[in-house]
Amino acid sequence: MFDSYVHSKIDRRKFVHKLSAHAIGGLTVTSMLAFLLPKYAEAQQVKTNDPRLKSEYIEYNSPKGAGKMRGLLTRPVESSAKLPGIIVVHENRGLNPHIEDVARRAALEGFVAFAPDALYPLGGYPGTDDEGRDMQRKRDRDEMLEDFIAAYDYLKANDECTGSVGVVGFCFGGSISNKMAVRIPDLMASVPFYGGQPAKEDVPQIKAPLLLHFAGLDKRVNEGWPGYEEALIANKKEYTAHMYPEVNHGFHNDTTPRYDEKAAKLAWQRTIDFFKEKLI
Repeated sequence: MFDSYVHSKIDRRKFVHKLSAHAIGGLTVTSMLAFLLPKYAEAQQVKTNDPRLKSEYIEYNSPKGAGKMRGLLTRPVESSAKLPGIIVVHENRGLNPHIEDVARRAALEGFVAFAPDALYPLGGYPGTDDEGRDMQRKRDRDEMLEDFIAAYDYLKANDECTGSVGVVGFCFGGSISNKMAVRIPDLMASVPFYGGQPAKEDVPQIKAPLLLHFAGLDKRVNEGWPGYEEALIANKKEYTAHMYPEVNHGFHNDTTPRYDEKAAKLAWQRTIDFFKEKLI
């Protein structure tokens, strides 16, 4: 039910109604909601003002007439040299505190990380994921893809970046990561976490090496993987895929109960190792 809710298959009213069937004894709908909803402050790993990082919000142009885009640009302060770059793509709710935290984690590993907010043309992440999901549904998916490609162009040309840039994304962001691999010939690496797959006919255009993470219990996303893998093999593409058994979609997000610490830490270490191999 929670997966259907966070992916807009059912609205909040229907979700709460379904939850009520499980409210027995001292377990109330309110307590269940409190357990399920993100806990950003508690899960934060890298503080917003971490002195090891230089972090700032920057604007860049949206190429499809949506006006300005904005994102969090962050890098370690200990090095004055140019660094390879990572685009960090959020889930289906805008640039929330969790994804900003992920960007800062990437920066501490020796990268300049850029996490754009696809909701910025509509006012930016509104402060809650419920509102963020509603806002993101108002944006055209193809236009958002162009905005993230423009973020890649911005980071690649940034004075603090070597020009070697990869992308990591989660859920919606995983799908965007796959699509960026299709669209950007000089993308150096792509890491989709439980992301939707591109069309088979688009696979020949992929040049970037792929590292793909899947949740074993995620039937919705996983059903498209066999066909995608078949196309990758047929077109001799470089890829590595990991299936993490008995974990749910969203297992890397440490602000929700779907988080699985063991799988998340392993997937993130594999991601950083992959970027260090392909970008540096």
